[in-house]
Amino acid sequence: MTGASFEAFHYVEVVTRNAIDRVMREHLGEPEKGIPWVLLPIGVRRPVQDRIDRNVAEVRDRLRREHPRKETRDQIIASLSFGFWVALLGSEHEQLWRDALHRSFPYSSGKRHDVASALNALRMFRNRLAHHDSLLTTDVPFRLSQMIEVARWADPQAAHWLARTERVTEVHRQRPAPRNDTVVVSARNAWGLYQAARAYVCQPVEHLAFYSQRQINQEVAKILFRLDNVDWTVGEINRLRTTGETLDATLAEIIEVSRKHGWTEGRYQVFGLTAPGSAGHLTLPAAIPHHERGRGSAFTQGQRYVVRDRLRRARSTADL
Repeated sequence: MTGASFEAFHYVEVVTRNAIDRVMREHLGEPEKGIPWVLLPIGVRRPVQDRIDRNVAEVRDRLRREHPRKETRDQIIASLSFGFWVALLGSEHEQLWRDALHRSFPYSSGKRHDVASALNALRMFRNRLAHHDSLLTTDVPFRLSQMIEVARWADPQAAHWLARTERVTEVHRQRPAPRNDTVVVSARNAWGLYQAARAYVCQPVEHLAFYSQRQINQEVAKILFRLDNVDWTVGEINRLRTTGETLDATLAEIIEVSRKHGWTEGRYQVFGLTAPGSAGHLTLPAAIPHHERGRGSAFTQGQRYVVRDRLRRARSTADL
C-alpha cells in the first residue's frame, strides 16, 4: 500500500512543482534575465528569502558533490523538496499568490489557503509513507482523491491520467481483513437533504447509511466524492456555475439545496452520494430497526462505523 501510494504521490509532486516553476519562471522574467528564478529575489521579507536561499544552496552543493556537471537549472528544480514547494504557498507568500502563484492552479478555488491546506496534508501523508509508518488507521482512498484533486487544480489532463494509472485502488481492495467502511449518521436533517440533493454535508468510508426514526434506512449510498473547506455562500454558488466543470455545477446545486434545508453560511466538508440504482449503491432488503429504549439508547446520535456486509445480514442493530 505504501509503494502504490508513494508512486501516485510522486506524480503529483512532479505536476505541482512544474506548475509552480512555469509560473515563477515567467513572473520573475527568467528568460530575459538568463538567471534561474530560484537564484533571484522573489520579493518577500528578508528572513523568508534567506530560508529560500539556504534551501537552494543546499541543493546546489549536493548536486556539485555528485557530479560537477549535474548542477543544471532543471536538476536544481527537480531536487528541491516537496516541502519547499508547499512552503511557497504559506501565509507569508499571500501577495506572491495574488501576483502570480494562483496561475499555477487555475482550476482550484483560487484561494491560497485551500491549495496550501491540501498540499500540506499530502506532505504529511508523504512523510508517513517515507518513514514506513503504519497505514492501518489512514484513509488511503481519501488521500488518493486528494492527490487527484490537486493534480486537477494544476492540469485536468494530468489528473485524468493519474486516475487511470494509479495502483492504490487495486491494492487497497486486496486488504486481508474487513474494516469499518460505512458510517451511520444521525439523519434527522441529513436524510431529507440526501433525498433532495444526493449529498451529505457535515462540519470540519466508502459508503454512508442514514439512521432516523429508530431505524437504519434501506438506502446505503456510495461516496462519490468528498470535498473539504467549501464556502457555503451565494457567491460561491455563482462562481462554481461559471467554471464549466461538471463537479462544480453539482456542488453549486448541493449548496443551494442545502441552504434551503437550513444549512447556514460557513465552511463545510461535503460528501457527494449515489442515488438508488446507481453503481455501487446498496439497497438493503429492509430497514434495520433499533429496539433499545430509554434515554441515550439511540444507535447513534452522531456517527457510528460499521462493516457494510453486516448491514446486508442484520435483522436489527443488535446484529451490528
